[in-house]
Amino acid sequence: MVNFNTRPEILWRQVWGLAALLAAIVFSWMAYGFYQPKILRELEFVQLASWLGIVQGLLAAVIEPLIGGLSDRIQQRLGSRLPMISVGVVLAGLIFVTVSLLIEHSPPLGIRWILPVLMTAWTIAIIMFRGPAIALLAQFAPITELPQANAILVLVFGLVGAIGLMWNARLYSMGASITFLVGAIVLVLGVYILRLFTPKHFIYPATLNQSAITIPRVLLILIFVIGLATGLEINLLLSIFPQELQTQLPGLKVEFIASEILIVSAIASVPLGEWTTELGANKSMLLGLGAMTGLMGLTLLNDNNAIAIGLILAFGVSFSLVFISMISLVLGKIPANRAGLGTGLYFGGSAGGTAIVSLLMKLIGIAPVWAFLLAEVAFLVVAVCIFMTKKITVA
Repeated sequence: MVNFNTRPEILWRQVWGLAALLAAIVFSWMAYGFYQPKILRELEFVQLASWLGIVQGLLAAVIEPLIGGLSDRIQQRLGSRLPMISVGVVLAGLIFVTVSLLIEHSPPLGIRWILPVLMTAWTIAIIMFRGPAIALLAQFAPITELPQANAILVLVFGLVGAIGLMWNARLYSMGASITFLVGAIVLVLGVYILRLFTPKHFIYPATLNQSAITIPRVLLILIFVIGLATGLEINLLLSIFPQELQTQLPGLKVEFIASEILIVSAIASVPLGEWTTELGANKSMLLGLGAMTGLMGLTLLNDNNAIAIGLILAFGVSFSLVFISMISLVLGKIPANRAGLGTGLYFGGSAGGTAIVSLLMKLIGIAPVWAFLLAEVAFLVVAVCIFMTKKITVA
């Protein structure tokens, strides 16, 4: 394990505060994703249940960059992104509570439409603070040390995500109303911990005196495309290949295989964070995506149980590499005072990639071999975009 005290330039207290908020976001998002289609079907919105997630993903692709840019302006004016983050958390919590109460009291037929509206509003509220919160990493660690700091977020993301996948039965037994109330509480608790660990007007020196820096538009487009292609490949992995591995390991459930990938990514994150810091975000991102794509091809060819277990472990390591590298890659290419815009563009592109995979699976289905070929294309797109970003000078 890495001794965090050997890197005093990274503000570990603030990073762990951010990790607490991320844990709350992951839990709330998984609870929302688990219950959204169930609630809509119970309210007889059968068609909407299969389309709302896709629409929300496409909406996020547009809203994320706008919210990110707004958080940069708030950072410059108020000296902190925390007010915007707090407002987003409060809104998300209030909407969760409102949905919980409506479900508990079975809304009349005439006003049932308000639930899908509130669900979409909840997604927008999450967008209000997710990207700006991740952008705080630019203040908590120097650019050269971002992978090491981001490794903590990957550790938390992987562990909470894995637990959430294995606790689907527990969420179902709790019921939507109680689960949404718990989601609201953990969100408020997460932002409270972040605020507790972060000074009210905290400004990292790198964010100062950069108002004159202009960012080429082509660089912003490339960051969005990198997010889109990366999101496409990651969702192809998680949507298609756990099922493919389950045919090779029939004794395991699909949810268990997916959670194992996340657990391995969490465990690998700390040593990989140190290594990625030395390797560089560009190379480690390409290595992670390239390995992920190659492992998809091996999965299609494999019929050996022992190798299938090795593939699960390898998928987890490659997944960890990608997640450690992606924020470091984005924040390393833009000025620190535009970190919100950068993360917004990346997450917006990723949301678009997620929506595209969901849309393709709904309309035509995606066979594993086609998922592999699409992942190959996505990897090549990311490689070309990263190469092009190296040629762009921010002045």
